[in-house]
Amino acid sequence: MKVTQIPFKKTGFFSKTMLDYLEQKKTINPFYNNFPDINGFQKQIEEKRKTFALETRLVLADALKNQYNSFDISDKTAANIELLKQENTFTITTGHQLNLFTGPLYFLYKIISTINLAEELSEKFPEQNFIPIYWMATEDHDFDEINYFNFDGKKVTWNRNDGGAVGRFSTEGLDEVFEVFSEHLGNSKNAKYLKNLFSDGYIKHNNLADATRFIANELFKDFGLVIVDGDDKSLKQVFAPFVKDELEKETSFNIVSKTIIELDKNYKIQVNPREINLFYLGDDFRERIIFEDNCYKVNNTDISFSKDEILKEVDTNPLAFSPNVIMRPLYQEVILPNLCYLGGGGEMAYWLELQDYFNKVNVTFPILLLRNSVQVVSEKQAKKLSKLDISLEEMFLNQYDLISKKVVENTAIETNFADKINFLKKQFSDLKEVAVKTDISFLNAVNAQERKQIKGLENLEKRLLKAEKKRQKDLVDRITLLQNEILPNQSLEERQRNFSEYYLEYGSGFITALKQILKPLELEFTILEL
Repeated sequence: MKVTQIPFKKTGFFSKTMLDYLEQKKTINPFYNNFPDINGFQKQIEEKRKTFALETRLVLADALKNQYNSFDISDKTAANIELLKQENTFTITTGHQLNLFTGPLYFLYKIISTINLAEELSEKFPEQNFIPIYWMATEDHDFDEINYFNFDGKKVTWNRNDGGAVGRFSTEGLDEVFEVFSEHLGNSKNAKYLKNLFSDGYIKHNNLADATRFIANELFKDFGLVIVDGDDKSLKQVFAPFVKDELEKETSFNIVSKTIIELDKNYKIQVNPREINLFYLGDDFRERIIFEDNCYKVNNTDISFSKDEILKEVDTNPLAFSPNVIMRPLYQEVILPNLCYLGGGGEMAYWLELQDYFNKVNVTFPILLLRNSVQVVSEKQAKKLSKLDISLEEMFLNQYDLISKKVVENTAIETNFADKINFLKKQFSDLKEVAVKTDISFLNAVNAQERKQIKGLENLEKRLLKAEKKRQKDLVDRITLLQNEILPNQSLEERQRNFSEYYLEYGSGFITALKQILKPLELEFTILEL
């Protein structure tokens, strides 16, 4: 095993927002609280300690015990839930959708980064306890985003009618998905583990939330991971005052709208708030709450409430109120003694819109940490990269640029016309000195001719490179094949592949290797050669 770390910006896959955040640029500083370093965590501990109530801790611990009631909970996870009652215990949190069989690879990277950060902070601050949390996005309703995973270049899909919160979906029909998946796995020891994990998760549990909890628990329970389902009555009762504030004052819309005006001056806006950032959740629907004609209406239904009625509904039926992408982070921070949220670039971008909103409702804004990203390179692929003289940084280049670079390096022909173009510009510069002394029409003719001839040289340069690529077809094909193998669909593999591909080959050793190498506070991209 060999590990190399490179700056995130060297990969070309991370946004300006994230790169500026990692570099702590002045333009992005107003949109976050403490930065993810040891000094930042020291400050965050003190801030959260002052604001998080003991009674919320007790409600949280009881809710989690109930959620784990029918699961094989590890001693370490059980101990961590008990520790949440103590005022010197804090959480480190990541969240993820209920993707079929964990979905893309980065599901593992998120959770292992979270576990490793909790362990590192425990060493740095021995008087505190730090608990790794996986927040299941059980209330999402975009089924098309989670109903598949990729395995060995094939898409394994669960087809069913969707509606409502995905965590409540019945797992009926997943036995058919299991049969299709099993055909691809073979009968090795690792294949049998994957088959059992899938079948025990999805066929032996009645809904998607329980199935996902089972799988995540099986993979990470030895590390004390605590899994939270926000679709919980007692937890939503804690959040009820913020729901009422949203319904009455539309606070998130008013504050976030102002924030994104400022953020938009330098960065792309990830999400836009609605007037009310809550859904009404039923058994088979999750629809927006809209204030219209002096009453609260549930979109696409006949359900409506007066102001007094909907505020009473929050008290009597808190489960029905489901926060959207703007309010879900607040819900998390209200019910968890949380210090830090680890997420991908897109997640970080929408969290950056929320600090002023958190301040307005007097909830401590967490530290934001870009999760670890990993590129796995096999021993065979590493040898091919070496033979092609492609460095680990170069393999992330745009494919056209990578091929052009290597073709040029592999030829004795001068393919760069920069000197010729500069020489041509010098000749025209001399001619322009004469032209300015004559009629303006002649000067215009000289400028037009200059543009035409430079354009001609640039086209010839491109044609020469194209011809050279054709002559070096074998090299071009080898580079193309290798890069497509490492970066499927010209994207980071962590977004394309499922963990089962690597588990099939390396078994539990793959998770062990990730646990060993991922260092979330180093803020670099990791390349793992196995």
